[in-house]
Amino acid sequence: MKPRERRESGQNDLFKARLDQIIDMSHPRVRLAQRIDWGFLEQQFGAVYSDGPGSPPLPTRLMAGLSILKYSENLSDERLCEVWAENPYFQYFCGEEFFQHKLVFDRSSLTRWRQRMGEERLNALIQESLAVAAKTKALKPSELTAVVVDTTVQPKNVAHPTDAKLLNRARERLVRLAKKHGVALRQSYARVGKLALIRQQRYAHAKQFKRANRCLRTLKTYLGRMIRDIRRKIASDEALKAVFAHPLSLSHRVLTQKKRQEAPKVYALHAPEVECIGKGKAHKPYEFGVKVSLATTAAPSKGGQFILHAKALPGNPYDGHTLKTVLPGIEAMTGAALSRILADAGYKGHNAPQEHTFKVYTQGQKRGVTDAIRRQLKRRAAIEPVIGHCKEEHRMGRNFLAHRDGDAINAVLAAAGYNFRRLIAWLGLILRLLLQAFAGKPAPQTA
Repeated sequence: MKPRERRESGQNDLFKARLDQIIDMSHPRVRLAQRIDWGFLEQQFGAVYSDGPGSPPLPTRLMAGLSILKYSENLSDERLCEVWAENPYFQYFCGEEFFQHKLVFDRSSLTRWRQRMGEERLNALIQESLAVAAKTKALKPSELTAVVVDTTVQPKNVAHPTDAKLLNRARERLVRLAKKHGVALRQSYARVGKLALIRQQRYAHAKQFKRANRCLRTLKTYLGRMIRDIRRKIASDEALKAVFAHPLSLSHRVLTQKKRQEAPKVYALHAPEVECIGKGKAHKPYEFGVKVSLATTAAPSKGGQFILHAKALPGNPYDGHTLKTVLPGIEAMTGAALSRILADAGYKGHNAPQEHTFKVYTQGQKRGVTDAIRRQLKRRAAIEPVIGHCKEEHRMGRNFLAHRDGDAINAVLAAAGYNFRRLIAWLGLILRLLLQAFAGKPAPQTA
């Protein structure tokens, strides 16, 4: 069943306060809500629903507004629910007409809505943010043809992995699952396994690596015994085989993986899709998550640097080999043909589509670089603070969403949250300039 979208009724209620009577209608968040084309979002997101029987889903403006607020204000789902119930500006942004003293949605509805929409449809939020930027003169359409492209790592919410911790955690998960399903184990190794882990960590810290490796072999022995014991106990039960198939396979991968193997390694048992990525940072040699490509405008827009495209790239591809996927996505997102793509030296030997091959310019390139292009290449580093803001203020610094779909969704929503945050700042600046003009005060000088 399709959602029942809310429309402004203009009616009063004797026992409820209208939001437009208790909030400042010139507030930047209110003005942003009035400029967003909610009908476009309803059309894009409503396509996933059918006209069949059943309970109608929550309104599109409510769910899309909550996602924008969550990522523009860097709030968890739980904190968003708390703030929404007490903030009239949040409620107006989400389409409420009267102040609500209780939540009109459940926290789990946010998770289910994100999963139902997926990465492809959530890109509509980035599209709408760019459309609002163009309508409010924060961004010129001509600025969409020259872009800066770069990649970063979106870390997953996992502990720093070590062999000892993974081996012990795999054994603990198998013991917990066996107790849940009534599988009698010969021994759980709970006490001696924990002691072996503590000894291994202490020996490794003291750089007594022979003793540390001896404890590591002990942990491997305990996990191997546990795997074989469970396989023997469930050999004649097909239902239990199905329950233990994935945990046993994952534990076996942890037990047998080597230091320099070509096959993907397991770095987190609850998130086996996590990859180890090294970006050459002195303070953080390795990061555990997924590579994400971001594209921003090259020209300095009035409203700031806007993100034009964001995409998670599983498999840790070479930066230059991401352009074949990224460039068509940028053009589809903006509707503008790219005339120039600026990138760092890591994009040498790229695989850009044939029509874009000679439009890509990398840092340090000499051939074909005119004075105008050389000046524009100085703007390449402007994407770095954008990446920093996305990580620190828009939930890209640690991804709490599960699975590969969660990686892709978090990257898109973080980019959309960043853009809408820039729009709020831009609308606030316009309001201040108008008030200063009416008051007869000189406008502040910008550096």
